[in-house]
Parts: sequence; C-alpha cells; structure tokens
Amino acid sequence: MQSFVQNYGYFALLLLAIAESACVPIPSEVTFVVAGALCTTAVTGHVQFSLLGVIVVGTIGSVIGSQIAYEVGRSAGREVVDRWGKWILLSHSDLDASERWFDKYGALAVLIGRVLPVVRSFISVPAGIAEMKRGRFVALTTVGSAAWVALLAILGKAAGQNWTRISKDFHDAQTPTIIVIVLVLAFAVWHRLRRVRGRHAR
Repeated sequence: MQSFVQNYGYFALLLLAIAESACVPIPSEVTFVVAGALCTTAVTGHVQFSLLGVIVVGTIGSVIGSQIAYEVGRSAGREVVDRWGKWILLSHSDLDASERWFDKYGALAVLIGRVLPVVRSFISVPAGIAEMKRGRFVALTTVGSAAWVALLAILGKAAGQNWTRISKDFHDAQTPTIIVIVLVLAFAVWHRLRRVRGRHAR
C-alpha cells in the first residue's frame, strides 16, 4: 500500500478511496495514515503530499465510491436479493429492516457510518436500497468522509517521525491479525448462512 501510494501519488489516493467506498475491501485506515505520513519528510526524505491535498482528494474519492455503491443498492438491491440472497447472506427481512431503520435514522446512520471502520464501506448500499434522497446522501457522505480522511491523515502526519517503528509493528502484527480476522469472519459467515438459508427455505 505504501509503495503504491508513493509511486502514484494523488491518483493512487483517489483510486483507493473510490474502491474502498464502493465496497472493495481496502482499508482506508492504512491508505490515509500512510498518506498523512508522506506529508512529512520522515518516510522518503521529502514531503510528497500536502495535508489539505490528501483530505480533498480522499474526500472526493470517497464520495464517488459511495455514490457507486448507493446507485447499485438503489437500482438492483431487491433484485439481487431475489436471485442471489441465500448466497450473499441477505434476505427480504434484512432489506425491510434496513428500510425501516433508514426511514427513522437515515441521516444519522449515513453521517456516523462514514466515520466507523468497516461500516463506512458498506453504509451506502442500504442507503440506496432505502432510496434516501441523493442530494442528502451526497451532502452527508461528504461531511462524514472529510472528517474521517482528515482524522486519519492528521494521525499519520503526527506519527510520521516514528514511521519506521510503526511500519515494523504493523508488519510484525500482520500474520496473527489476519488469522484472527479469517477465523472470526468464517464463524460469522457460517452463522449467517444458517439463518438466511433457513429463512429462504420457509
């Protein structure tokens, strides 16, 4: 990730932000912390990004990616569940619940969801399925995304002077973290699969 961002600059930030917000599993926490560190001389010996540039590009990319996910949810959400629900672990009751929830808490869900790890990548799809107004969705997504990107970039810049040590710590923790995540996801998918297939069978 660090190499990609270093080699392709703002284009890499834009592409990664779009992909992550369009539900591709790319950790924005890594992308923008690295970008923040590159706002200092600690990583490469020179300043590659400006903090404002990182925030602006990251926010634009996040909004574009979120809009893609929103439109997919809005145009094909129920059709996808009809055809592939038991395979993607979704049922009509899930969609009905998400629509009721968005009717009541939609604005707050999108705004807060944009600053929550993992949730931020997927909040756009139920917003589209619930047919939240596009203008409202874009406005809330912009505010939430800007706050999230700014927070990560500022943390990265603050950590810049210790970047070598932090990178080593990340590397050392990589394998056990991946193992734990895979085990947790496997259990969650197994449990969810049983529930959703049970609903479709009834």
